[in-house]
Amino acid sequence: MLDREGFRPNVGIILLNQKNQVFWGKRIRSHSWQFPQGGIDRGESPEQAMFRELHEEVGLQPEHVRIVARTRDWLRYEVPDRFIRRDARGHYKGQKQIWYLLQLMAYDWQLNLRATSHPEFDAWRWNDYWVPLDVVVEFKRGVYEMALTELARHLPRQEHRNRYLRGGVRPRDRHGPPPIQTQEQDERRPQGRQAHSHDAWVANDVSVGHSSGTPASGPLAPHEDA
Repeated sequence: MLDREGFRPNVGIILLNQKNQVFWGKRIRSHSWQFPQGGIDRGESPEQAMFRELHEEVGLQPEHVRIVARTRDWLRYEVPDRFIRRDARGHYKGQKQIWYLLQLMAYDWQLNLRATSHPEFDAWRWNDYWVPLDVVVEFKRGVYEMALTELARHLPRQEHRNRYLRGGVRPRDRHGPPPIQTQEQDERRPQGRQAHSHDAWVANDVSVGHSSGTPASGPLAPHEDA
């Protein structure tokens, strides 16, 4: 379903944990990382599409999250021809998106990347709020910046602040980059227990995550569905 200008209606999801870190997913069989997103079906409202995509891509139900805010208007990005399926070229231009800021009200172990038979992601991690701007595929960077900037003012206030941060000094990170969580590791974890950072598998190949500092762009970026 495209509008008259060739943009497909779509929703994007920024999922927060209690530290205001964001869910960051690795597209299946790819080195490309992104926020959950998906098209709006005919007859669906943006909110209905958001909850459907939330379940299909992350395995969460409406009761597992709280809607914090959404963008006021559609945010658009154009997709380069080399990332568009050949049969869609000429009439498909890109995506127009409504972005939702959600807060996770469940445990990490309740995220399920295999909730459906067509998973979108095969690994995930928590990232600091602005990190995705440095690592998302280039043609999505503008819309990510607009969505993150508009929604940043709605971030939940943090109750516990580090005393070093209040003094303007950042404590050194002794644990390295945030861990990558794979679906296989999720399935091995006993149910009823919250995930902790030391439970997660950290990839030895840094090119899998963002820790190499190399944006997931160029030929590694996925083809867009029209």
